[in-house]
Amino acid sequence: MTTASPSMSSKEMIDACLKHSMFSWSATGKVSPVPVARAEGIYLYSPEGKRWIDFNSQLMSVNIGHGHPRVVKAIQDQAATLAYAYPGIATEIRARLSLKLAEIVPGNLNTFFYTLGGAEANENAIKAARLYTGRHKILVRHRSYHGGTHGAITLTGDPRRWPVEPGLPGVVRVMDPRPYEFSFGSNDAEIVANNLKYLEEIITYEGPQNIAAMFIETVTGTNGILPPPPGYLQGLKALLAKHGILLVCDEVMCGFGRTGRLFAFEHGGIVPDICTMAKGLTSSYLPLGVMALSDPIANHFRENVFWGGLTYNAHPMCLAAALAAIEVLLDEGMVENSARMGEVMRGHMARLAAKHRCVKEHRNIGLFGTIELQKNTRGERLVPYAGSHPAMAKLGGFLKENGLFTVLQWNLLMCNPPLSIDEAQMAEAFDIIDRGLDLVDEVVES
Repeated sequence: MTTASPSMSSKEMIDACLKHSMFSWSATGKVSPVPVARAEGIYLYSPEGKRWIDFNSQLMSVNIGHGHPRVVKAIQDQAATLAYAYPGIATEIRARLSLKLAEIVPGNLNTFFYTLGGAEANENAIKAARLYTGRHKILVRHRSYHGGTHGAITLTGDPRRWPVEPGLPGVVRVMDPRPYEFSFGSNDAEIVANNLKYLEEIITYEGPQNIAAMFIETVTGTNGILPPPPGYLQGLKALLAKHGILLVCDEVMCGFGRTGRLFAFEHGGIVPDICTMAKGLTSSYLPLGVMALSDPIANHFRENVFWGGLTYNAHPMCLAAALAAIEVLLDEGMVENSARMGEVMRGHMARLAAKHRCVKEHRNIGLFGTIELQKNTRGERLVPYAGSHPAMAKLGGFLKENGLFTVLQWNLLMCNPPLSIDEAQMAEAFDIIDRGLDLVDEVVES
């Protein structure tokens, strides 16, 4: 990939950005951003040429890697042909992407409403579920994140919702199969049975006739990379269907190959009533989200108005990026590579867990993974819920200085590289993490 030489130094970029822009979920005066001038494959580069391995695919979203020429060309070609069309216009790229999604999305999820990201997809899923069922309550889980807009942040269970509460009315939160401290059982079967029994009691308390849908991240993302226990998705779908409650699977983060399957709900052998997607949909080359509707819900809105709309709904350039990114993902076998390299990742994690006292546990499904850190050999988390610890800042600084970009969330070290990563690159990344964990070992209490 060829790029023009940057006209700003790292310091100039950082100073201007900090002075004149705001950063997500941050007090601007406390931000220390990585200065990125270009990116290619799994790597980020500063203006001066310093290189980082992008071990979080930015926000678990650049699934095919950076700068893929097929996607870049598709965007260029669409810009030269039809850069924008208002949402009421039919376009070829809208038709082609919709046909492609109908082909690859499992089951009867055949109709798509396009947004500009995952939060907007979830906002519109709230509307669709309420309009279709005539009910108003929404069930959500505490260990979850569904977006930063008004409705989506209310669906979110983690502490980012606290400052903007009370939020959207009618949202009811429940515990996950794997809560933060409490346990539903000692094995997967027991956990599933007890969680679903608990959930049905909550449904009884809230009145099933009042509940439109339950939203879940099929695999919980930033709140712990938590794959559902075997049998949970099947049991949940059956329980909700029994009471006429829709299941909405948020696959914004875990979809498009991240878990080693094209969609994470495929691991559970189910098809949700609604599925929301973004991030890997375009590999974040351009912003796009989508709400996928099952046939009964889509047919309802063929006769009844769907009260949702966006100026940039079905934006042609974003749709072109999505179609090209999906074709790259499938043509180059990246979903299969995610499954294969997920096993390689698990081996590296196990090696670090055996070596470092600070590792509490590790987990991954495909290339969706995390290492959880502890403060003592009793297994207490290094960082309490919604808390912080100086060792995490020290670890983050070490990784950044030594050429690895990732996200540290509470006591979690995220491991979510692009799905194009190979074994040598994976080994290089875990070598840096290995050396960084030495710093955390120093603070572990015996």
